[in-house]
Amino acid sequence: MQQLALELGPPPPPTFDSFFAGRNAAALSAMRVALNGAERYVYVWGPAGSGKTHLLRAFIAAAKAGGQCARYTGPGDSINDGAGETAMSVDDAHRLDMVGQIALFDLYNRYRVTGGTLLTAGDRPPADLPLREDLRTRLGSGLVLRLDVLSDEEKAAALSEDARQRGFRIAPDLIEYVLSHVKRDMGTQMAVVAALDRVSLERKRAITLPLVREVLKLLNA
Repeated sequence: MQQLALELGPPPPPTFDSFFAGRNAAALSAMRVALNGAERYVYVWGPAGSGKTHLLRAFIAAAKAGGQCARYTGPGDSINDGAGETAMSVDDAHRLDMVGQIALFDLYNRYRVTGGTLLTAGDRPPADLPLREDLRTRLGSGLVLRLDVLSDEEKAAALSEDARQRGFRIAPDLIEYVLSHVKRDMGTQMAVVAALDRVSLERKRAITLPLVREVLKLLNA
C-alpha cells in the first residue's frame, strides 16, 4: 500500500476548474467574482465533504497566479495579522480557540483599513458559530455562501468526468461500486480514480471490478 501511495504522489492542487460544482454552481461563480476584488469578505459554510477547503485553496492558488501575495491557513496554522498579504483564507473557523479568534478579529480589522480579500469557512452559518459575538458579526457582514454535499448522481458524474479528462472510461456500475465502498468525500473518491488510472496503465489491465477491488484494497479505502 505504501509503495502504491508513493508512486501516485500527492494529488494535484485544487483549482476552480477541478471543482465539480453541481448544485454549488452559484457559489463557485461567486468565488470567481470575488477573485477580481468585487467581494472583500467571503464566508463559506456547509457540511464536511461539501468542498469548502477546495474552494479556499483554489482561491488562494488563483490569487497567487495573478501576482497577489496570498496564504491559506488551516486547522493548527497560526493566523498572522495579514501584513503584506492581499488575500488570506482561514479554514474551519468554528474550531478556532480564543487566541485564533482574536487573531482573526484583528486580521479582519486590518483588512478594513489596508484592503485585501479575507475568506473564511466553517460548518455552520455565521450566527451559529461558537465564537465571540463581535467576530460572528464580522464574518456574517460580507458575502455568505452555502455549499451542499453532492448527491450520488452528481458524484458519479464528477468521477466519470475526471476519468474522461484522464483519457479513460469507468463503467457506471464500477462508479457505483466505488461510491458505495469508499469514504464519502470527493477527495478520497478522486484519489481512487487516479489510482485506477495509474495501476491499469502500469499493469496493462482493463478497468474491471476485480481491478477496482484490488486498488481499493491497496489503498485501504
